[in-house]
Amino acid sequence: MEEKYIICEDSLEGIFTAVYDAYALREGHDHLHVQVGETDNYRLFATYLHSQPDFGKTEKVVRTLKERLGEHVYGSICRAAASDGADKGDAVYHTVVDGITGGRGERTMDNLRNPYVARAFALARRTANEVHHELEFIRFQELKQGVLYSRIGPENNVMPFVMPHFADRLSSEDFMIHDENRGLFGVHPARGEWYLVSGVEQGTAGLQEAIQYSDQEMEYQELFTIFHKTIAIRERHNRRLQQQMLPLRFQDYMVEFLQK
Repeated sequence: MEEKYIICEDSLEGIFTAVYDAYALREGHDHLHVQVGETDNYRLFATYLHSQPDFGKTEKVVRTLKERLGEHVYGSICRAAASDGADKGDAVYHTVVDGITGGRGERTMDNLRNPYVARAFALARRTANEVHHELEFIRFQELKQGVLYSRIGPENNVMPFVMPHFADRLSSEDFMIHDENRGLFGVHPARGEWYLVSGVEQGTAGLQEAIQYSDQEMEYQELFTIFHKTIAIRERHNRRLQQQMLPLRFQDYMVEFLQK
């Protein structure tokens, strides 16, 4: 049977809709693949179908995953779908197939002999590790409007996982986290529900004008930088160890390093 590729949007809704559409074909699964985004290298003797994100289909897939595979597996699949892996669509799709058709339930992610499951497991772990780093390294800065603002540049789409953490701990604050790599904003109004805003042009003049720090924030940044330098012990400076604990790509978004 000829290979079929279902091309979908790079989002959780896009991937889950493609998974639903793959099942809806009722042709088996061995020859079906889910591909995130278009490709420049089309295969001969293969059919390419397009899938548009559908909220209703996504809800049905989410409900099925939670009921058949459990919350833990569902969370792992979501983290795999949020990764930057080019093959994540196929890994997620065939992991779902293996879990449901094999009746593995909550032990789905234990079947690492399956290459798709092993890949989904690796992608989920990669995303989880970056989420852990962001929760430790995110720095908020106060704008003149009183809003707490933070810039991040993650490799994976960590916003859906970091926003609940800070919404719980900063529930009475207006804050915003800006993922510069995706033009994505996580917005939390004080004592309200957080939400995501996408499609904002990066580097626009309006955005740059809005990002103006309060006078008190500038004073605190200077004090924090002085503190950071003061506690350092030059004789014990170990750059390689520091990079292991705090990768350089995170330092570009941390006040104590920007002010040096």
